[in-house]
Amino acid sequence: MQNFEFQNPTKLLFGKGQISTLKKEIPAYGKRILLVYGGGSIKKIGLYEKVISELKEIGAFVIELGGVEPNPRLTTVQKGINLIRENQLDFILAVGGGSVIDAAKAIAAGVPYDGDVWDIVTSKVSAPSNSVPIGTVITIAGTGSEMNGNSVITNWETNTKAFFNSSHVLPRFSVLDPELTISVPRDQTVYGSVDIMSHVFEQYFHGSSHAPLQERIGEAILRTVVETAPKLVNDLNNYEYREVMLLNGTLALNGLTAMGVSPDWSTHLIEHAVSAVHDIPHGGGIAIITPHWMEHVAAVRPEKVAQFGVRVFDLDRAGKTDAELAAEAIQSLKEFWKSIGAPTKLSDYGIDDKEIELMTERAMLADQIGSYVSLTKEDVRKILRNSL
Repeated sequence: MQNFEFQNPTKLLFGKGQISTLKKEIPAYGKRILLVYGGGSIKKIGLYEKVISELKEIGAFVIELGGVEPNPRLTTVQKGINLIRENQLDFILAVGGGSVIDAAKAIAAGVPYDGDVWDIVTSKVSAPSNSVPIGTVITIAGTGSEMNGNSVITNWETNTKAFFNSSHVLPRFSVLDPELTISVPRDQTVYGSVDIMSHVFEQYFHGSSHAPLQERIGEAILRTVVETAPKLVNDLNNYEYREVMLLNGTLALNGLTAMGVSPDWSTHLIEHAVSAVHDIPHGGGIAIITPHWMEHVAAVRPEKVAQFGVRVFDLDRAGKTDAELAAEAIQSLKEFWKSIGAPTKLSDYGIDDKEIELMTERAMLADQIGSYVSLTKEDVRKILRNSL
């Protein structure tokens, strides 16, 4: 286990009716607010009116930035930065899913920065310590963005997707009311379930040694998703299933399972390249690419894949090699994701091999990526081809 520092100051407000805490939490940071949300679903479910009502109670001045894309774009981030500067706003309230929160984080970091916000997104410079404070109201389980400093932004002009992480954009508070996720449709519920598992995988398959507790915590989250997701996708209005998945999503990516290890993240880099070029749902891309990545790395290091299969899918280890168990684990994962309705190949989204080279280039942030097993450009190209 490596030396590490861990600090997560985000305040979670979990449970039914927690939207009423906004009027208590926000005034500590200011009453001139940029309200950031997505394509309008919060209006359909009545959440928009509830938020506005809370803001009116504290006499807030509100400027809205709606229409944040599922893969949030640099142009939208710049709009938000301009709105805060022009109206001298002092707080951002992000209401929606991970894309909305990711956009809010980039906006928050970009406001006090004199240069191009893309410099921050691509980690050429660090997010400034005086980033605008953020609060969130989460409406979908899976992203984990409500309790971390990660932000993923797409530059559509260059078909590039990049991310940054900074403690300066951690939400000051996050409202997690499972009732607000009940309206999430089946496909998005599936994508969220996949994303939760993938976040654990990126930290579970790490490049460090001797992290048994972190791995056991990750396995607990994975087992809970495997137990809950099939029930949830067949009973979308079930509050108890929704609350379990919502907390799973938060714990999967709040730094808990990354303590003292070197996470991999190559699967996410590959998917980011795919969705930067083709604008597909992130969870869908992850469901397709992860098993092929796992097959590739299991040929080199099958032991952790085998461990995952035994501890999460209860595979019988007796008389089997790590390689045999790893193959069973990967097949179990494929079957599980397919059973809940996840896509299985890139051609499900109409993607063929025409832009394999472009996607490969976009995935390679360095000569090699990944920490569990380092991937070269040729490795990434092979994984993408196998995913078609």
